[in-house]
Amino acid sequence: MGTITAGVVRSRVPGERRVALVPDAVARLRTAGVDVLVESGAGAGAWFTEADYTAAGAEAVPVEELYRRADIVLCVEPPYADVGAFRPGQLLIGLLAPFRHLDLVREWAARDVTAVSLDLLPRTLSRAQPMDALTSQASIAGYKAVLLAADSYDRYFPMLTTAAGTSKPAAVLVLGAGVAGLQAVATARRLGAVVTGYDVRPESKGEVESLGARFLDLPTVASGTGEGGYARALTEQEQRTQQEALDTHIARSDVVITTAQVPGRRPPRLVTAAALERMRPGSIVVDMAASDLGGNVEGSEPDKTTVLDNGVTVIGAGNLPSAMATAASTAYARNIGALLAHLLNDGVPAITPDDEIQSAVLVTHAGAIVHQAVAAAVDAPDATGGTS
Repeated sequence: MGTITAGVVRSRVPGERRVALVPDAVARLRTAGVDVLVESGAGAGAWFTEADYTAAGAEAVPVEELYRRADIVLCVEPPYADVGAFRPGQLLIGLLAPFRHLDLVREWAARDVTAVSLDLLPRTLSRAQPMDALTSQASIAGYKAVLLAADSYDRYFPMLTTAAGTSKPAAVLVLGAGVAGLQAVATARRLGAVVTGYDVRPESKGEVESLGARFLDLPTVASGTGEGGYARALTEQEQRTQQEALDTHIARSDVVITTAQVPGRRPPRLVTAAALERMRPGSIVVDMAASDLGGNVEGSEPDKTTVLDNGVTVIGAGNLPSAMATAASTAYARNIGALLAHLLNDGVPAITPDDEIQSAVLVTHAGAIVHQAVAAAVDAPDATGGTS
């Protein structure tokens, strides 16, 4: 038997199909001396059965028993409905999005829960790359976004020459050249489209061009490089300048895929209603940033497809990893396993707030909010932090 018990809870967020551990990951944790509990039905959305988990060495239990016995609770989205079930000293690990759920952060601190949020991990920490869940999930999302666009587009992506004539390739514009954007560029290229990529960070040009795509140069926009490997938020003047230049290129595109996000803040608006009006009928716009905070595309809504009066289809696709739940869960489970290997010392969690990885992802510990930026957000006068 292991010296510590980890429990995998089922997501209760509508539409979320991922699970924090897959059976293969359970087997690896068992080898490391960690007992694993899995809430009944936790893996069903990703096509993992209870028999799969028990064969790997896990024990399927009701959620109440899981919270009673687990030392570590593993999740994908934060477990909103279960906040009252936590015990003092429990460790919670997941994509907790603390800036969006400040009320939950307060509850975790009040209940002496040690909360670790993988979405706070800086991408610039090379030794933390195996734990980088945002990157693993963004890569899947970028791939799926192109498949979704191609399925919705009523023409071919590649140039095809047939007895009935030649079809020209689709013109695809990818806005944002982070992990998701670069995967979208690569996937659209593999499907034969003519692809253009754009990002406010000038160093992204080489990455886009290395994938065989053209980089859209907007020389009037200053560098948008921010901290931690992300883009910074542009000023209002920079946004206006960027938008004027982008509108023309958007109107020429058959497919536009937007991927731009700023951690903890509203996504930048890249495709306005005016730009949508200029697009040709049958054009497709996929907004990967669509969420309850807004999106990159004006009027887009998460998990909703809208056909505008001019025949342009706008797809709000903010949770594409869930649409590939098996692959996404497998990658995420590896990230969780790598983080646990870093946190555990002789089979017991060793919380060290001054460790550079732990200091980045640790939200609450010992009854306090220890992440400075999250604590500042909680203390802000307009902090509401609703949970939905």
